[in-house]
Amino acid sequence: MSVRPCAVPVLMYHAVAVAPAPAVRALSVPPEAFAAQLAVLADGGFTPLTTAGLAAAWRTGGALPERPVLITFDDGYEGVYRHALPLLARHGFPATLFVTTGWLRGPHDTGGAPDTMLDWDQVRELAAAGVEIGGHSHGHPPLDDLGDERLRHEVLRCKEIIAEETGVPPESFAYPYGHSGRRVRRTVRGAGFRQALAVGNALADRRQGPYALARMTVRRDTGIEEFARIVEGRGVLRAFARDRVLTKGYAVVRRTRQAVRLCTPGD
Repeated sequence: MSVRPCAVPVLMYHAVAVAPAPAVRALSVPPEAFAAQLAVLADGGFTPLTTAGLAAAWRTGGALPERPVLITFDDGYEGVYRHALPLLARHGFPATLFVTTGWLRGPHDTGGAPDTMLDWDQVRELAAAGVEIGGHSHGHPPLDDLGDERLRHEVLRCKEIIAEETGVPPESFAYPYGHSGRRVRRTVRGAGFRQALAVGNALADRRQGPYALARMTVRRDTGIEEFARIVEGRGVLRAFARDRVLTKGYAVVRRTRQAVRLCTPGD
């Protein structure tokens, strides 16, 4: 056993689907590719954890397996239940699902979902099977673009609905689009979430802090050899070089937009 590994691969999935909608195709993974990726983890001796499990160990100094890894899903696409759950169950792997509560089918649906989403019965079955249910906002806006009141609503409403529908208040949060900032992280912490995930496309490290843990994006075009390299922590900078350039560009745009909003009278 290793008490404190230096870094942990946290995998970020979205849809697991045969024929995803065009809007989510690039971030979807075919079921057969997902099965092959889980086989890489199993054959490599990796031990998947939930987000809460990793954060609690880092918070308390508790022991972690020799090769920890996190499998996370964003948004709440139906394929997580239909395709991913049976494959996770085959290996006995836990995972974390971050749901956008206003996109899920049911009484809280506000419309605008990019593809077929889970319903709450399916979410409860996932939770019963060992999948941690976390928050991903209510309507999936970039949170750092919001005013304080709407920001609090997005975070708190998401938490309230998950607690109401599953009976368990969520502990973990993932920022939509990976965008946060000090104000957003403070709001998420104030809402009672104990840890939160960004994107970053880097290995997660305890030094990042519990509200800015990095994840690595798994896409439809992520080949099995590239997948094997990044979970081993090899070639991560090269694999996500383009993402880093785009992320820096988006950050400049967001900061400019926020500065304009703060200087606009009556906003």
